[in-house]
Amino acid sequence: MEMNGKEEQWKFRGNEELNKSSLSVRGTLNLLSKHLNADDPRPVVPFGLADPSVYPSFRTSPSFVQPLVDAVNSGNFNSYPSSHVILPARTALAEYISKNLAYQLSPEEVFLTIGCSQAIEAIISVLSRPAANILLPRPFFPLYKSRADFQRLEVRHFDLIPEKNWEVDLEAIQVLADHNTVAIVVINPNNPCGSVYTYHHLKQIAETARKLGVFVISDEVYAHIAFGKKPFVPMGEFGSIAPVLTLGSLSKRWSVPGWRLGWIVVTDPHRTLEKHGIVESIRNYLNMTPSPPTFIQAALPQILAQPSDEFFSDLLGLLRENANTLYEKMNEIPCFTCPNRPEGSMLAMVKLNLEQLEGISDDLDFCNKVAKEESVLIIPGSAVGMKNWLRLSFGIERCSIEDGAARLKAFYERHARPNNPAAAPLVE
Repeated sequence: MEMNGKEEQWKFRGNEELNKSSLSVRGTLNLLSKHLNADDPRPVVPFGLADPSVYPSFRTSPSFVQPLVDAVNSGNFNSYPSSHVILPARTALAEYISKNLAYQLSPEEVFLTIGCSQAIEAIISVLSRPAANILLPRPFFPLYKSRADFQRLEVRHFDLIPEKNWEVDLEAIQVLADHNTVAIVVINPNNPCGSVYTYHHLKQIAETARKLGVFVISDEVYAHIAFGKKPFVPMGEFGSIAPVLTLGSLSKRWSVPGWRLGWIVVTDPHRTLEKHGIVESIRNYLNMTPSPPTFIQAALPQILAQPSDEFFSDLLGLLRENANTLYEKMNEIPCFTCPNRPEGSMLAMVKLNLEQLEGISDDLDFCNKVAKEESVLIIPGSAVGMKNWLRLSFGIERCSIEDGAARLKAFYERHARPNNPAAAPLVE
């Protein structure tokens, strides 16, 4: 651009660090969507998105909606949140979470956030300082890595072991940690593996954290969405062994991700996190950021108090059936191996057996081509830290799972390598 014969020199430019650290499920789906064939009359099979709320069979209960409607219609909650609104919401959430703990939480130990995404952003921001590092599972939920990279907080990955139902590699954690390690991230029920950790394994994680002198960030967005043989156990149960920050939200269990209400709960009966300034830093960070909508905070006590056993039971039943369907259908296709039957959350990891395919270079190439040829959207494993794996959601209608499996089988048959070897054995 020239002005008066001279090239104009603008002084602004985009944030290159942000461009480097923009890995996300949404961004990955947007890129994959560009490969969809607009002339394909079939509906897109959305294996990539864990949001069942758009489907009639997963719609939230009217009993959860009514308190929200009442709060809006009252006209009392159109202002910025004030203490008289925030306190009842925090009190109700403290009581709700305390039901599954051996100790009672106070409202001062609860912080409300705009979904769990803001909770993650807050924790990463609080921990960011020169030379500090956190331990993050692989595969992971991408937002943790994106935010850490942007904040220049070093990430060190430990593996989840598929042969052990995606348990944490505790030996690896002890090798990775050093005097600058501040926290271990645990996601249970697990996104993206669909696993549920036992009481014993969670206790081992807490004991490892105590040994290393770090605290646990326990992502429990899928809390209580456990439909296998293992019950959900909150990590806060072991807060007396090692301090725990528990993250959660209404989004999954109540099937309302668009409501954007999440939380950070200090499950730390010895108040170690408070003594070391973590709680104050969280409070100060959230004072600089927006709060969840006032009317949703106002409705929260009534939402949590609603009779909900039937709704939750139906939700778990649907997810159990869908998980079984996905597991069985994927393992019928030679280019896939689903090593474990999902027991929780809405997601599963499936190994891509490239030796069974011709003309497919890696997981991203597979996902691009299956989007173009079959209108099926799948998150490549490389987006969650595991190259040549795939992340699939079963939080969709069962007929869509069956339709998607049929399309994937057709894709395999077109791209199958001649005289390919037998499919990899299953690990149950």
